[in-house]
Amino acid sequence: MIKSFNELIAAVQEKPKKKVAIAAPEGTTVIELVKKATEEGIAEFILVGNEEKIKSMCAEAGFDSHCVNIINITDQKEAAEEAVRLVVAGGANAIMKGNLPTATFMRAILDKQKGLNDNKVISEITIYEKIVDPAGGGFRFLTDCAINVQPTLDEKKQIIENAVGLAHKLGNPLPKVAVISAVEVVNPAMPDTIEAAALSKMADRGQITGCIVDGPFAFDNAISVEAAEYKKVGGEVGGHADIIMMPNLLAANPLRKCLVYYTKQRIATALMGAKAPVILTSRTDSADTMLLTIALAAYIS
Repeated sequence: MIKSFNELIAAVQEKPKKKVAIAAPEGTTVIELVKKATEEGIAEFILVGNEEKIKSMCAEAGFDSHCVNIINITDQKEAAEEAVRLVVAGGANAIMKGNLPTATFMRAILDKQKGLNDNKVISEITIYEKIVDPAGGGFRFLTDCAINVQPTLDEKKQIIENAVGLAHKLGNPLPKVAVISAVEVVNPAMPDTIEAAALSKMADRGQITGCIVDGPFAFDNAISVEAAEYKKVGGEVGGHADIIMMPNLLAANPLRKCLVYYTKQRIATALMGAKAPVILTSRTDSADTMLLTIALAAYIS
């Protein structure tokens, strides 16, 4: 079981190198990231974009462009489609968004005929280390912080399954899932609490497998043993949640930013639900976050 980012990096460095296709990588940040990931033995890269610009930026970064495979496609839409084609054909193990609009990138990913669409909900998962935890650390998974704005009950089920799949790949065979609302009791005036209870019962009856699901939880009694005991929240999940299933994007996205800017947590992100790992970083992500995100994709691909 991988319990820390240091263990993740070490595990990736020991495995055969996976190939990441980057669509339209013509940006200083992306090229510097490719240089660092290549030098640290985290992945190999196929850069799909303007060859002249890529080679110029590599030279500026002091990076030998011969260390990567470059496919010369100057149109960003076509570059995204070619990067997807490489993954579909097995020429690359994962795909990454470079310096192009997210909408252009995601349209290529979600193309039902030529893309990586697997007829599932695609969701974002932010992972971070449990700094203080009686169970001895490990990762905590926060979802969905970037893609699904107001998921339905069925979409929440699939978002949980995506996070559970990622937890399994990192060695956690039975993650504990806390479905979050503002309170830990079912309140008919708060639909999120009813859906949380429904998801818990769906897990009890085998509609969601490979995990333990409970809810509703307020955030405190999902991750704090003391808070769970004080509020008399019983069960296996209370205070010990591995996966935090947020009610919607409006709650999840600010929480992700609080982790980064207030608590200074190291994080990595994953997009799950497609046929292969998708690396979609934010322009404000740190170099460390981007590197860990590539390492995560390389490990699970």
